Amino acid sequence: MGVPDPHSGWTFITNHARVLAAIADDPNARIRDIAAHCRLTERAVQRIISDLEHEGYLSHTREGRTNTYRIEPGKVLRHPAEAGLTVASFLSLLVQDEARRTGEPASRADA
Repeated sequence: MGVPDPHSGWTFITNHARVLAAIADDPNARIRDIAAHCRLTERAVQRIISDLEHEGYLSHTREGRTNTYRIEPGKVLRHPAEAGLTVASFLSLLVQDEARRTGEPASRADA
């Protein structure tokens, strides 16, 4: 699968959501791979992962040079407009949409 062209202007999905979805798809993904998938710099991905860990949406374990990320599926989204919506239910929407778009089976939305 090729990397999409860069995009300018506003989008519906935040970079934090994109990074979280990429991690849900592959909990062992390298920051470099997440950055390429999300069309972000590695530094931006590192910052986003730090934000997500600081707020309790994500944790990681390190074995050698590999990080394995764990998403907290029951954590509720931050914005009042999404009151009661959990990370797992939000990611399931993203993963289902991605699967429909690419024709691939839905993956680990409930990571």
